[in-house]
Amino acid sequence: MARYYKKKIIRTSLAGRLTYLAIRAHCRTLKISVVNEASWQELHRAGERVLLCTWHQHLFGIMVGRFWNYCDWHPAVMISRSADGDLVSCMARLAGWRPVRGSSSRGGMAALKTMIRHMRTHRMGVHILDGPRGPRGEVKPGVIQLARAAKAVLVPFYLTTDRAWVFNSWDRFFIPKPGARATVRFGEPLRIKPVKDKADLEAERLRLQELMLPGLRNP
Repeated sequence: MARYYKKKIIRTSLAGRLTYLAIRAHCRTLKISVVNEASWQELHRAGERVLLCTWHQHLFGIMVGRFWNYCDWHPAVMISRSADGDLVSCMARLAGWRPVRGSSSRGGMAALKTMIRHMRTHRMGVHILDGPRGPRGEVKPGVIQLARAAKAVLVPFYLTTDRAWVFNSWDRFFIPKPGARATVRFGEPLRIKPVKDKADLEAERLRLQELMLPGLRNP
């Protein structure tokens, strides 16, 4: 029964708004720096489509740094249809982002098509590579399909910090502690190679996964 009411509360817009305000207040205590942002912004200004990607444990990185200022570019982010997803979706809308509801386990194909349409129009999105349930550190093939269909470059990013709370969750999600130094680091843009069959798709998935693994935070 308690779990039922917890889900009901999480799904309310009030819960989303209060969480959003709390995160904004928390981020103001952090000493934030952003590394290598210009590399992909120049591509976006030149008319290219950019898909930022990270691990689920780095999801808090979307809440810090200059991510608040990307709303003018109308970025989209795929969010699961769970109760937690309702909370995150509400916060995304408040930040000026476009939440697209769906995941590999529920509504994934419809969400993928919506993301492709959005990327073709607005040229910017974010993808969580191993979400929403893992396995941790395993890239799902959907991101390759999305990047190919939208003709987008992939840009990895990570959140690093000198001290954090680490959750006992499947992804080892972490949040920088108040006053911590936090850095959002962008990697070099990655272009997906031509994919003719499932073997090519798997090769590109593994190539991205190998590139991303050094950024996986180990508690």
